[in-house]
Amino acid sequence: MRSKSFSTSKLLVICFLIVSVVFPLITLLLNINISDISEIISSSQFAPMMKNSLFTTTIATVISVALALLLAWCVNRSRIRYKSVFSMLFTLPMLIPSISHGMGLVLLLGDNGLITNFLGIDLGLYGYPGIIIGSILYSFPVAFLMLTDIFKYEDYTTYEAAQVLGLSKSQQFFTITLPNLKGSLISVIFAVFTMIFTDYGVPLVVGGKMMTLPVYMYREVIGLLDFSKGAIIGVILLIPAFIAFLIDFKSEESDNASTVTKQYIIGENKTRDIASYFICALTVFLISLPILAFAYLSIVKQFPIDMSFSFDNIKKALDLGVIFYLKNSLAVALVTSLIGSFLIYFTAYITARSPKTITNLTIHLISMVTLAIPGVVLGLCYVLFFKGSFIYGTLIILILVNSVHFFASPYLVAYNSLNKFNKNLEDISVTMGISKMRMLKDVYIPCTQDTLIEIFSYLFVNCMVTISAVSFLANFKNLPIALLIPQFDAQSLIEATAFVSIIILFVNGIVKLLVYVIKRYILSKN
Repeated sequence: MRSKSFSTSKLLVICFLIVSVVFPLITLLLNINISDISEIISSSQFAPMMKNSLFTTTIATVISVALALLLAWCVNRSRIRYKSVFSMLFTLPMLIPSISHGMGLVLLLGDNGLITNFLGIDLGLYGYPGIIIGSILYSFPVAFLMLTDIFKYEDYTTYEAAQVLGLSKSQQFFTITLPNLKGSLISVIFAVFTMIFTDYGVPLVVGGKMMTLPVYMYREVIGLLDFSKGAIIGVILLIPAFIAFLIDFKSEESDNASTVTKQYIIGENKTRDIASYFICALTVFLISLPILAFAYLSIVKQFPIDMSFSFDNIKKALDLGVIFYLKNSLAVALVTSLIGSFLIYFTAYITARSPKTITNLTIHLISMVTLAIPGVVLGLCYVLFFKGSFIYGTLIILILVNSVHFFASPYLVAYNSLNKFNKNLEDISVTMGISKMRMLKDVYIPCTQDTLIEIFSYLFVNCMVTISAVSFLANFKNLPIALLIPQFDAQSLIEATAFVSIIILFVNGIVKLLVYVIKRYILSKN
């Protein structure tokens, strides 16, 4: 009976992955009109769009990863105080939608921006500069989190040997640190590249006349309802994401990470610490500017004509239904986080703590493939597959698409956590007559509470900020609050747009604070 319960749950997981991932992807491919492929590729627009996407993505990725690496080094290889505070502040851009970063740059550096008017200099934001700067703001926190975690697991004994041999700090960095980071750094680069390449939020706002592939796909599907051309662009957007997935998958298989025998010891160096303080403080100041601009502009009368203090725009935003759409977002984020956390965790439990059968390996592969599906592509897949079904146009489809869109990253976290347990635990449980579900409930979940809480937080925050997958599936009744930003922007309600961004930041900030308090409470009990 106990074994039957586990088998039934496993079957439900397989059905979920097939219906929510495999079938929608197949439907996308089946909706491609062959004649449209040559029309798109031979069009005068395609080559410039591809060039724009590749150029801005490459430049932004290089700068974003370099900045993240520098900040991770400052936090992990210096003696500065308040490291946890700096680390938290670096992730602030993750708490608002990517389109808000574009809006923040317009408010600061646009033709009538606050900094533009103050300095009297037009910095030429629209086009390449705006997309690159906005993409860096949007992506570097993700790279920072990935890299700062890697720094924690470096073995200091190698550095001690290097010191004995007389290698300078710079020589140690290039001969030890970078080689140690090489495999993970490649994964970070591809992850950031994929994020930027498939994002339409930033280029939609600051791209000006310059078109990128995601923006073209967004306009073809949303504006012209041309699903065939949208599907073709969607497949093109899948290519770099799928390459990144394959490289990540290969590096995971060939990973031979050694055990840390000695934690890194940070010596005294005042010059290094002062430089680290300066770099960290300057970064926090620069990434805070768009948020401060949002906060300021949400309480002015009319930007840039009348900058006097007023709550009129907040009242106007509330009259336009901001609270209703906030409830939609909260409902989607909360249900996705609750259901998604246990679904993702249970899927990881199946693949990490069960024999490597064909079925389990297939579940693992499909779970990993979700990492290679950009949000805009997934949204289009769901439009084509679920259109006409009872869930289409409801909050349920938004919950489903968000669960799949953000499935892979927390799945990998849970999978890695569960893999750390002794491999013989299952054999012992079988000998003692303890079922798999009982082991899950009484052993694994209590021992990995932190992981479950982090998965919940990750899903909630991302559901609140996402505009990619849901943009194709939302209507007037189920519209999430983040999608009000492009709508208000199109109506030139820039102050209301700023207010919406601040609401999202505030909600996500509260959730992050609650997660921190809960984790501290659990730690104090243990």
